[in-house]
Amino acid sequence: MQVQEMIKLSRDCPAVAVPAGQRVMIGEGGEVGLVQALGGSYTVTAEGRMFRIDAKDADALGKEPTPRPELPENASDEEVEKLIWDQMRGCYDPEIPINIVDLGLIYRCEVERNEAGGRSVHIDMTLTAPGCGMGNVIATDVWQRVMEVPTVEEATVEVVFDPPWDASRMTEAARLQTGMF
Repeated sequence: MQVQEMIKLSRDCPAVAVPAGQRVMIGEGGEVGLVQALGGSYTVTAEGRMFRIDAKDADALGKEPTPRPELPENASDEEVEKLIWDQMRGCYDPEIPINIVDLGLIYRCEVERNEAGGRSVHIDMTLTAPGCGMGNVIATDVWQRVMEVPTVEEATVEVVFDPPWDASRMTEAARLQTGMF
């Protein structure tokens, strides 16, 4: 991955080492190379290693955080479900510049409305490789983004490996972008 810009962190910043998934702290004043800024999260390099920085820490990089999603009052079930899918399209594997929906990693997304009008969302997702150390990080990102959707009161995200993922699950655009057609 090519560095787009060098950034000096304005404060201590939590990050996740890629691909191990280990949580670390990059100190204030540390220089990082921005290599990917997609969906509000950031992939950076520092000291020869790659890290993912969450959207909520965008300010440490001098970036604006991603705005929270909005829905019109009395939004239909279809509008809510569309926004949930749009939120998941904002989730990226830090090593792949294609969102997880287009990668074909979302196997199931069910939205249920409760009697009070709130919603519960149940998601099954997978990873491109079962041993990926970023699995919990990506699943947490999905959960956080879905929980930002107005009227969503509960969400569960389960990482599954049956059926195994393969490139045929990718959208045509994603296969073209990666050269996997």
